[in-house]
Amino acid sequence: MGYYEYARSNYEQPKEMLDELWKQRLVEWRDQGSVVKTENPTRIPKARQKGYKSKEGFVIARSRVSKGGSKRKRLTAGRKPSNAGQTKYSPKKSKQVIAEERASSKLDNLEVLDSYWVAEDGNRRWFEVIMVNPEHPEIQSDDDISWITEQRNRAENGMTPASRTSRGLDNKGKGAEKVRPSSAANGNRSK
Repeated sequence: MGYYEYARSNYEQPKEMLDELWKQRLVEWRDQGSVVKTENPTRIPKARQKGYKSKEGFVIARSRVSKGGSKRKRLTAGRKPSNAGQTKYSPKKSKQVIAEERASSKLDNLEVLDSYWVAEDGNRRWFEVIMVNPEHPEIQSDDDISWITEQRNRAENGMTPASRTSRGLDNKGKGAEKVRPSSAANGNRSK
């Protein structure tokens, strides 16, 4: 079994397979900030699959997101409690998309290429976000990734793979007519 296959199989059941290493990572990561730059990807096979290359211009950022729904700000004017937006409210974006947006906001000179799940505990979920510096000569001269130099604010504009999934753009054909160009834009179309 090759290295990538071995590393991939360890992450199928990380809690059981990695055991002590898993616990140590979580203890360490809980004390760190919500977005942290890392030297190397934690899941190398997954990072390579998503387009990461071990060369200048590529950066890995680990982003932390709280689990569960998120409450709206409580209204001050009179409402029935059921209309105050305090229960059964969750954003339409996935946690992965929120993690990408946070990383993009913190490291605003970089563009988000993709991201993947690395860990979670009872309260938080961690994603590693692959980021690219579009101004770097190594990136501009690489035919595989140079297309990213023409795009800006990929995470904020919903252009990353996780964002496209969250927006419903994986659905095609019958039943997906109202998805494109976006659900909001489709509602504004003149009849």
